Amino acid sequence: MNAAIITGVSRGLGEALAARLLALHWTVVGIGRKSAARLGGERYRFVTADLADVDAIERTLSGPMREIAQAGPHAVACINNAAVAGPVGIGGRLPQDQIAASFTVNLAAPAAIANLFCRIFAEVPLDRRIVNISSGAAHTPLPGIAPYCAAKAGLEMLTRTLAAEQGPNGVRVVSLRPGIIDTGMQTLMRSHSEDVLPTAAMFKEFHAQRQLVAPDVVAAKIVEKMLLAPLEQGATYKYPEL
Repeated sequence: MNAAIITGVSRGLGEALAARLLALHWTVVGIGRKSAARLGGERYRFVTADLADVDAIERTLSGPMREIAQAGPHAVACINNAAVAGPVGIGGRLPQDQIAASFTVNLAAPAAIANLFCRIFAEVPLDRRIVNISSGAAHTPLPGIAPYCAAKAGLEMLTRTLAAEQGPNGVRVVSLRPGIIDTGMQTLMRSHSEDVLPTAAMFKEFHAQRQLVAPDVVAAKIVEKMLLAPLEQGATYKYPEL
């Protein structure tokens, strides 16, 4: 048995990853506020969780993770995929509470989930991987979504630090910038005017030039490269490498 824990399975890349792995006969634990209609079956378990509530992560997810560990899988992966793009706007105009919420979901929650995963699977002799879904925004400043950019940059440093702690024989921890995917986040970015989101024209151009890639296409590449092939500890992978 191979198993995966995936956050943000209600739609987009998370849904596509879960569907792909179920098709390959993996056991999948999907995490989020709701699941997707096409996900189901005896190898799928959905766990309702609000990742904005970091204090609840351990009591919500420790049980499902321990059940996987006790089942004796050949491999187990944790994919920190869930993210929020907002708040959108220029610094000085952002609601303070939305800034905190962005960092909570995009950085604190993945850190808490990775921490729990490393604890539960510390002594389990199997292929263990954490894939943190990052973004080109971790490297390139995008005016109008500063909290998202900063959180993704923090996620990549979290990845590198965890990898250094785990060493060559511990949990494999990597980041992935999955490219320009045709998801609701892209739709949201295109919906804003440039006075709110100065980079709105860039997102509109992605769509106009048909550069967006379907989530199922990206998911298939991620599974093949990030879950089934060897990984370099602590590396940041990019879509062209998939």
